[in-house]
Amino acid sequence: MPNRCDALIQTFTELTEPIRIEAVRALRKISEIETTNIISKLPSSSEDQRAGIAWAISRSGNFVLDDLIRTMVDDDARRCAAYILGIQDKESSGSFVLDLGGAYVSGRPVRSLYNYKVLFRFCEEHGFNLAEEFFWHNPAKLPSPIEWVNKRKIRAKDAVNTIWWLSKSDFPKADVRNVLSPYSERMKKLLEDSERFYQPKKRPSGHDISSKFSSSNGGAIPSNLLQISNTESNSQYLRYCSAVGVKAHPARFPEKLPAFFIQFLTEPGDIVLDIFAGSNTTGAAAEQAGRHWLAFERDKKYLLASTFRFIDELSPNELIEFWSKAISSKITLELMKSQQEMVLMEELAEYKANERR
Repeated sequence: MPNRCDALIQTFTELTEPIRIEAVRALRKISEIETTNIISKLPSSSEDQRAGIAWAISRSGNFVLDDLIRTMVDDDARRCAAYILGIQDKESSGSFVLDLGGAYVSGRPVRSLYNYKVLFRFCEEHGFNLAEEFFWHNPAKLPSPIEWVNKRKIRAKDAVNTIWWLSKSDFPKADVRNVLSPYSERMKKLLEDSERFYQPKKRPSGHDISSKFSSSNGGAIPSNLLQISNTESNSQYLRYCSAVGVKAHPARFPEKLPAFFIQFLTEPGDIVLDIFAGSNTTGAAAEQAGRHWLAFERDKKYLLASTFRFIDELSPNELIEFWSKAISSKITLELMKSQQEMVLMEELAEYKANERR
């Protein structure tokens, strides 16, 4: 005899729509105490049944990330998992941070506007708000494009990326106190002897600076210009890639960049998702910060090589043995380190365009 979960799930495909709606609402009510059991039904259920299960779980929010990851056995199951996670962000205070480098129109010394068009589409078509724009300045970036910067010398070096901080809510989770910048030497002197260097009064700009200005808050509020050099050259990731003869990801960004937004916009135990993981720098930063994380990457070798960011120090022979097992594995590979599980999917997901507007 089927239990109540099975009976409700079976109802989703057998009866009229009003009854199915009541059934899924009932499943949502019992999901708070039977979440693990309900999630386990996802892989073996039909697509219609999965839709109801995903709705119930997403509304209860009472699920364990590891349990959800194990349900992603095919494309439809992965979409259900993405839906469940997406609802959590939409109804709470999550953020979406998008780093987009600038570009020139092909063959012309004219800047492309694609990064701004992307921003407008997210806000006007998909209901996001621009919480704030950030700019990543990479002093180590080489001059480019060569034709306009190096050869003809008619443009300056492009060393700044736009970063859009987007959210569904007007008040996404954020705490700037988690990313304070060190005080300047001048500010340190002011704090040591405020009466000598500072007098509370209204400035010509109109700002009324009170005596609280001389109180130490542990650091200065950072600006939205992030100066972080991208100079990784001898990390464990690069050394291990070289040792096993695998190509390192060519477009890596410094770990300090995602670390800033992870510390700023999340709390320990929150979920950090990177949908274009590459060498999984974001996952490594999330791991260091005590966050759960999910990483998606279409190139299997890049994803496999990203494990070098998480494994412990290995001898040359141990490393070669580890890599041989990783690239020859025919099943899902799981690497356990501290509290985080990294799951590498064997098959690539095929994403279908959503034609509905």
